[in-house]
Amino acid sequence: MLKNLKPRLQEPEVQELLSYSIFPDPDQVNQTVQEYMTHHHLFITGYEDEGQLVGLIGYEHTGASEITIRHIAVLPENRLKNYGRGMISQLLAEYNPDTLIAETDQEAVEFYRNTGFIVYSLGELYPGVERFRCVLEKDEDEDDV
Repeated sequence: MLKNLKPRLQEPEVQELLSYSIFPDPDQVNQTVQEYMTHHHLFITGYEDEGQLVGLIGYEHTGASEITIRHIAVLPENRLKNYGRGMISQLLAEYNPDTLIAETDQEAVEFYRNTGFIVYSLGELYPGVERFRCVLEKDEDEDDV
């Protein structure tokens, strides 16, 4: 079950996890923490395993039935254990959006592709860094089940 991390944003373990999903510059981490703390439309939740925070997912509702993932991270030693996929599954189960969107770089494209997202190149949005838009849409058949 995903737990609200907003009250824990000042904790080093939360900030460390968050740093894995953004440019790991302390100023950037602090700016991102402040955004989550001050914007009520931004949500950040975490997944714990045996009392240890192993992953987090930050998101916002960007449409009537659309969620945009802003950040997702799993501790390096816990990657490839389906925690990321599990957090996305829990987000889908809780809100049942028609569309889930993420923007990422080359490093995370295969994660999103393997999780069922369709991946579109956005080109080089920053010099030397190709960005991707990842979209997961609800199957029409899911409502019939």
